[in-house]
Amino acid sequence: MASDEELMRAVQHGDLSAFEQIVLRHQAVAWNTACRFLNDPAEAEDVAQDAFLRVLDAAPRYQPTARFRTYLLQIVMRLCLDRVRKKRPLYTDTLPDAPASGASPSGGLLDRERNQMVRQALDKLSAQQRLALILRYDEELSYQEIAAVLQVTPKAVERLLARGRAALGALLSDQREELFNREGVFRRSSV
Repeated sequence: MASDEELMRAVQHGDLSAFEQIVLRHQAVAWNTACRFLNDPAEAEDVAQDAFLRVLDAAPRYQPTARFRTYLLQIVMRLCLDRVRKKRPLYTDTLPDAPASGASPSGGLLDRERNQMVRQALDKLSAQQRLALILRYDEELSYQEIAAVLQVTPKAVERLLARGRAALGALLSDQREELFNREGVFRRSSV
């Protein structure tokens, strides 16, 4: 199996089947990353497609200075940030849920509620903190790879992750308290 760098060299020489292999290999990563950041499957699909079109356009100038995945995620992140800056409307409130085999309906409801709380908390973080957390925990990139994608130092990534985790913890704590307060009021009023 050819490496991504070998495939990109073939794309530089006009081999579109090599580009197709690149797309098939990385389309899920591009879409998942964009969807987690934008919280919108349709927008994520547009971003992923646009990212691959940019890769194809830039193929003649491509230099493998980092892993291809890092290069692609750099493009995806820039496109996501551009979309956020333009403040495009979101079409959905939550990510689509994958059906869990053997899960109880109440367990699924709790999972959806928990995911929604995390999503809302993530959306309140700065774009850089959110990107760093998504790349670290969803895409499992190393600090070096995240630094390359965000074009910062590994030390800056460490600080972004620490601040992001702290802010996320505080936001989730606040949301949990708010949820318990609402449930307590609901229980008292129905008695």
